[in-house]
Amino acid sequence: MTTIAPVKDGIANPAPLGLCAFGMTTVLLNIHNSGVFEMNSMILAMGIFYGGLAQVIAGIIEAKKNNTFGLTAFTSYGFFWLSLVGLIVMPKLGWVAAPAGNAMVCYLSIWGVFTFLLFFGTLKLNRALQFVFGSLTILFALLAIGDATENKSISHLAGYEGIICGASAIYTGIAQVLNEVYGKTVLPIGPVNS
Repeated sequence: MTTIAPVKDGIANPAPLGLCAFGMTTVLLNIHNSGVFEMNSMILAMGIFYGGLAQVIAGIIEAKKNNTFGLTAFTSYGFFWLSLVGLIVMPKLGWVAAPAGNAMVCYLSIWGVFTFLLFFGTLKLNRALQFVFGSLTILFALLAIGDATENKSISHLAGYEGIICGASAIYTGIAQVLNEVYGKTVLPIGPVNS
């Protein structure tokens, strides 16, 4: 029989949900960015329902746990995914004009700045989250540079880097689940800094 460690405040840890939602959606989008397959409904559906809605739900639960960092990160990136899908789909539906290249550079750049600022919050957390946010900052920079220069090689490099970033988020989420279930460190995420 498996014994699961009790949750102290009666609310389960929402971070694994948010991290896995972010990570899996990021990996799939960046497999596209690396040139393996075209933009398709699989990526858009993941962006709405898992990368988007699941992260917003995780963020709301983080608010119940009085975790401002988790609330800000998960709800923001959840709405990032929803807005990205909107930027792709709304022009195809004829609702608005597609964003110009320089508009997407601004969009990706502001998300990169936001991520870089959140990275400083991870310095009080664990090494795994530091890697996730550090690699995500690099990803946004590469995506913005790729769009600004229209250089496919940079965009493909961003795709490979994004796969690493997304995989690190999946690892961090699954590590938290397994470490909690087993009541010991099964997958290390690094020390919690104080």
